[in-house]
Amino acid sequence: MRGLMSGYVRTKRWDFTMNSAVLDANVLYSASLRDFLLRLAFDGLIVPFWTAKIQDEWIENLLRKRPELERKSLMRTCQEMELHFPNGCVRGFELITPTLTLPDPKDRHVLAAAIRVKAKYIVTFNLKDFPASALAPYQVEAILPDEFVFQVLENDPNTFIKTVSKHRASLLSPPKTVEQYLATLEQQKLHKTVAFLREHKDKI
Repeated sequence: MRGLMSGYVRTKRWDFTMNSAVLDANVLYSASLRDFLLRLAFDGLIVPFWTAKIQDEWIENLLRKRPELERKSLMRTCQEMELHFPNGCVRGFELITPTLTLPDPKDRHVLAAAIRVKAKYIVTFNLKDFPASALAPYQVEAILPDEFVFQVLENDPNTFIKTVSKHRASLLSPPKTVEQYLATLEQQKLHKTVAFLREHKDKI
């Protein structure tokens, strides 16, 4: 398996604190969505965060559904994330966790991590687990991946398109046509993002 960032050249960096986000386990679960978001991060378009518990959760959920996968391989993915984003894994949030109230207490560490690093967003498919009323006092917002990515591309459409083009070019096992690439993103429920990219197919 090629490394997470193999064949990828780091470009200009931004400090987009407005695009800082804790990535929930259900977002990291899919290899395609995980890799796409980390490519955006590698070009500085987003600032990603997670916790060790979030990593454990997506790995355990994936292994339950696909027991043929090797835990060792998934752990290597986590190690590569730590290598390329050394500040990505949030620590020191544990004292915040018991002070929080969410529908499911098991989700409190996700919000605690966002508070700890002052992330603006929690990117998740389960918005109901993070009601606005519970997050508002901490100036954190739960947001769907598609809405989050669409905000990112609106900030700098040209850079976003260039990053997407490099991402598609880096996919060699197997390579993807533009249509195949967009279909993969569509499967990840990035509908608004894909609609935008279809208007710029010649550039990706």
